[in-house]
Amino acid sequence: MRVVEVPGQFSIDEFAGNVGSKDDTISIARVQTFADNVCEPWLTLHYDEWICVVKGKMVIEYGDKGTILEVLAGQTVFVPKGQRFKPNFPEAGTEYIPVCLPAFRPDRCIREDDAAGAIPTKLKELHAGAAAAPVCTPAAEVLYHMCPKAQWEEATKGGDAYFPTTYDEDGGFTHATAVAERLVETANHFYQDVAGEWICLRFTRSAIRRCGITVKDEEAKPVGEQAVGSTWNDWVCPHIYGGLPPSVVDATFPIVRDGKAFVKIDM
Repeated sequence: MRVVEVPGQFSIDEFAGNVGSKDDTISIARVQTFADNVCEPWLTLHYDEWICVVKGKMVIEYGDKGTILEVLAGQTVFVPKGQRFKPNFPEAGTEYIPVCLPAFRPDRCIREDDAAGAIPTKLKELHAGAAAAPVCTPAAEVLYHMCPKAQWEEATKGGDAYFPTTYDEDGGFTHATAVAERLVETANHFYQDVAGEWICLRFTRSAIRRCGITVKDEEAKPVGEQAVGSTWNDWVCPHIYGGLPPSVVDATFPIVRDGKAFVKIDM
């Protein structure tokens, strides 16, 4: 089934997967390029992917120093879960077969481009009915929360616990996730109109519980009066029924913005 087509650029046909065969365990597709210098945005996967180049060649950028890997026809490259990389296709007529375990889903592939663009929008529409298990499994140990940097610093300078602005309105809990990259999509959905620097806080479920604070794995819930995203129905979200004591946070990471848009977490 044709799942992506950019005229004159590239196409993707899925043979097996959430769209091609209604199977979430594996996806197999064929990607073809029709022009020189076709590029994907930076991607971070929440599945393992084998990329088998059949024709032409692929150039992959990865790592903090922009390391380059060239993959030629007849070669296969393995991209492990969690790897951030950027696929480039310098030659028209390049063709490759991606095999993903578990299957590709938009929420498992974090794209650092316009979340409202034609390709992300089309993929979300095609996968809207996928009956798949959530990526973020219940009881994940490492958790993340995002907030304005100034708000965190002000709330914690005296050692007091931090509470989000909408804490009471949301029902007395602090939103969190076990999938840090989801915060970029979350931020672009809820917070593009909130100016300033934002940070990602990292902490553990165990540290929170040692402070006597309850963590419940629940469905995604609104922030203030704004509803959750339309494709978040299968997200498992650890909600913290209390504030965040500064002592539980073991690291903070800046969140990169381009104008109003949130681009990535600089981890």
